[in-house]
Amino acid sequence: MKVAVLGSGSRGNSTFVWGGDTRVLIDAGFSGRDLARRLESLDLEPDSIDGIVVTHDHRDHTRGIGVFARRHGTPLYMTSSTHTACSQLLRGVETVIEYSPGRPFTIGDVLVEPFVTVHDAVDPVGVALIDESSGLRLGVATDLGRPTAQLRQTLSTCDLLILEANHDEVMLHKSSYPASVRQRISSSHGHLSNQAAARLATELIHPRLAGILLAHLSSECNRPDLARSVVGDALEKVGWSGHLEVALQDHPTALLDVEGLRLQSGSSQLTFL
Repeated sequence: MKVAVLGSGSRGNSTFVWGGDTRVLIDAGFSGRDLARRLESLDLEPDSIDGIVVTHDHRDHTRGIGVFARRHGTPLYMTSSTHTACSQLLRGVETVIEYSPGRPFTIGDVLVEPFVTVHDAVDPVGVALIDESSGLRLGVATDLGRPTAQLRQTLSTCDLLILEANHDEVMLHKSSYPASVRQRISSSHGHLSNQAAARLATELIHPRLAGILLAHLSSECNRPDLARSVVGDALEKVGWSGHLEVALQDHPTALLDVEGLRLQSGSSQLTFL
């Protein structure tokens, strides 16, 4: 399995996942042209994408779904409620496959396990993706007001995690945002702070976990070095020393080889699913 966050933050989110012979995007929150550019910067062809899994209807996750799907013939996977909420982005000619949280489905060689999350969207989900040829497992959980028991259960055996670390609590309190916006962000239906992300990350540590990517950082109320420091210090205290990286808004991460990360981190041998 290979993974790259194409960009993450309040202005757009998308993650590329390559499992077996299947290539998938999780969300498409950039313009169709920008998504293609970001993929091509990693030597990936936009026409090679086998499906886009949409986690919720907010525009920073859906902006390019219609254009990209029409231009490259890419199927879209989303819940029925999210499909309805995204109708203005679609023309009815796209291939849309509806899924239900809690019911796994496959896209080629990739098994997708969607689970309900708590966020102020119509029908938000997080996802775990399993490369059925290797058993490697990726968990993606951003836009979280609070972690749930189902989230913890689904992500508890992942080899790589992409977790939200949206804001620093002090920076949010001192920000120029209106009080209503500050309240929304910090609410149980908003976004995880660095401190909350650190607590969640330490709860999800297990012998297979080789890497964590921190995502969806606020440009106004966070800094990459601060998010990494807060989460990294918490992980260090519990003895975890795997790969920790912050995904940025304006350019993709490197294409990470998950099995390679496991070997580098000295994780235990793979247990095939």
